[in-house]
Amino acid sequence: MTYNFSQKPPIKVMIVDDHCLFRYGVARLIEDESDIVVVGHAESGEGALILLQTVAVDVVLMDVKMPGIGGIEAAQLIKQLHPKVRVIGMSSIDVGVIPSRMLSAGAWAFITKNVPVAELMQAIRLVKEGKHYITSSVAITLATDPFNKGKKVLFEKLSKRELQIAMALSDGNKVSSVAERLKLSPKTVYTYRYRIFEKLGIKNDVELTILAMKHGICDTSEDYMDYDKRRQSL
Repeated sequence: MTYNFSQKPPIKVMIVDDHCLFRYGVARLIEDESDIVVVGHAESGEGALILLQTVAVDVVLMDVKMPGIGGIEAAQLIKQLHPKVRVIGMSSIDVGVIPSRMLSAGAWAFITKNVPVAELMQAIRLVKEGKHYITSSVAITLATDPFNKGKKVLFEKLSKRELQIAMALSDGNKVSSVAERLKLSPKTVYTYRYRIFEKLGIKNDVELTILAMKHGICDTSEDYMDYDKRRQSL
């Protein structure tokens, strides 16, 4: 029997997303790659951090918006606690503050969830080699150098925690639900909510949701956009 000692070990990938079908769909696609293997799944940032304590991982495919600490904070913690592990941020949103915040948190790459399979695999391989990668639509939006801070946009006024709460509220979650997810008291969430409204110059959750969609903080909704147009015409 002969052995090929020159063959590199497969790239070990963890998939972190709160949607089970998405996780297993990506895992199934990776099965067709000879040099990449899925070694773990997690449905939250907290779950990823727990799994990383016992499983050797090269690359983490990390969804940005999830219950709990979310992908941005999880990416930052992984960078601090597991510096050899490289995060690829994933989102259906390719505009606004989310891509830049994810990259600033320590992600090596950012891709949208509608990229071709070949592009996803390319991103994984490049990141494993120590190279950055950004989906073309995101790179264009972030201009010439997406890894440097550019001009401040509206939601850049918010702190990390404020952005996290704004994202949760703009998705229609109640204060009590946000407080439970983030292990905060409702009073504390209300305080953050007041600060968010003050910094953004808005008065209620509906205006927050409309503003969030305009700036790429949450998924767009034709119903909300139509409502905003009607509101402005009054």
